Amino acid sequence: MSDVVDVVVADSNRLIGLGLDAVFKAHADIQLHAQATDLESLIDRLDSEQIDVVLMDFTAKGFSLESIATVINRYPNVRVVAITPDQEGTTIVNALKAGVTSYVKKDCDFDEIISSVRETAQGSKFFCGKILETIRQVDINPNDQSIEKFSCEPIYLSAREQEIITLIAEGHTNTSIAEKLFLSPHTVNTHRKNIMQKLGVKNTASIVMYAVKSNLVNVNKFLFSSGAAPIE
Repeated sequence: MSDVVDVVVADSNRLIGLGLDAVFKAHADIQLHAQATDLESLIDRLDSEQIDVVLMDFTAKGFSLESIATVINRYPNVRVVAITPDQEGTTIVNALKAGVTSYVKKDCDFDEIISSVRETAQGSKFFCGKILETIRQVDINPNDQSIEKFSCEPIYLSAREQEIITLIAEGHTNTSIAEKLFLSPHTVNTHRKNIMQKLGVKNTASIVMYAVKSNLVNVNKFLFSSGAAPIE
């Protein structure tokens, strides 16, 4: 890598590109190339130019988590900095699994965004304070090398696993679930471990979030049920 960091912005919002261009113009060591507004134009840019860092909003129209994996797999020398609006902890963790090196928010200070590009280009990781706070809420260390790589393959859950996820989200303990389903607590615990492995999560809160997002549990029942047992 030369002394100048070559950067491309991957975001369908052209105002973001204009704003970042204004930020980087004052820094001779960062060269911002033309903006890519979808994955196809980003691939064209990476094929034709020598890019060091991609600043990507994978939540923007034309991009996705799979876009991160595509860039990382096709261009191993290119590093990705995620730059998005507020996201839930699990979304940020999935971006880490997909291969982003660093993560900042769009409302970060300019100095943080500039530092994220410089640090990432040098092979280091950079996370703004707000992002660190969010991912720590889901008990994930962004520097944990045990974080598994993101897979674009669909998640297959058996009917029994979906049933157990629903009961977990409703606040039932392993013992309670075992009684309801006429299973042994050991069997329920095994199902629970398999579910967490399939979903790529490490705690009950993340299982609950999956259940709510997948409509496996009525959110009003989950939030306001007075008889729910404590989460283990």
